[in-house]
Amino acid sequence: MDDTGAAVKIPGTVRRIVSLVPSLTESVAATVPGALVGATDWCSHPADLDVTRIGGTKNPDLDTIRRLRPDVVLANAEENRPADVEALRASGLAVWVTRIETVEEAFTSLERMFALACRTEPPAWLAAARERWRAPHDGPRRTAIVPIWRRPWMVVGRDTFTGDVLRRLGVDNLYASHPERYPKIPLAELNERRPDLVVLPDEPYAFSQTDGPESFPGLACAPVSGRLLTWYGPSLLEAPALLRHALAGPLPPV
Repeated sequence: MDDTGAAVKIPGTVRRIVSLVPSLTESVAATVPGALVGATDWCSHPADLDVTRIGGTKNPDLDTIRRLRPDVVLANAEENRPADVEALRASGLAVWVTRIETVEEAFTSLERMFALACRTEPPAWLAAARERWRAPHDGPRRTAIVPIWRRPWMVVGRDTFTGDVLRRLGVDNLYASHPERYPKIPLAELNERRPDLVVLPDEPYAFSQTDGPESFPGLACAPVSGRLLTWYGPSLLEAPALLRHALAGPLPPV
């Protein structure tokens, strides 16, 4: 069964994989690159990825996926629409859906995906990444808000991989108890919360040093790589050190 509890009939040998999730695409490309035959338009890593593009995560070209004749399609419960998953399954394709909301779940889910859905040994990079995340944070803690969109302003809320990454690095999301996972919050309210940090990832909205910090006068802003903050794959190897560095040296308040 996949992470959602759905029974998935996987062939004994998997030679053709289509990925509907950038994180999973990078993971497969780093582990069984010859098996990857299709990926979304948003799958940007590795940079030299040369496979058939099958549209976006929310609007994949199902006919193209079917024509690729994959042994398994890899998806994610948050990234991909249930209707697309069911349509592919109705076509007779095996669709393995991951569900990842914490760093520990990322390691467990990827281990199962490689062993059961890809029919390969979990890679060495995954074990190494798990070891790098094992040490607990032992310094002072700070509070943060994490905008992911503007017009309207949206932030990271409850039960997210991003929130758990920051928590492990000593940064507590002020909206972690919000009933929604990605709530829309007026900018005035965000500023009124007076967090220690405003963490500004460059995806899905491309926040940067010149786009975002001006909206939070008097607050320290930390532009960070969205891949390091939200992707679960080989980026987990470098994420702890690079994020600690980015969060330790935020832009001074405007």
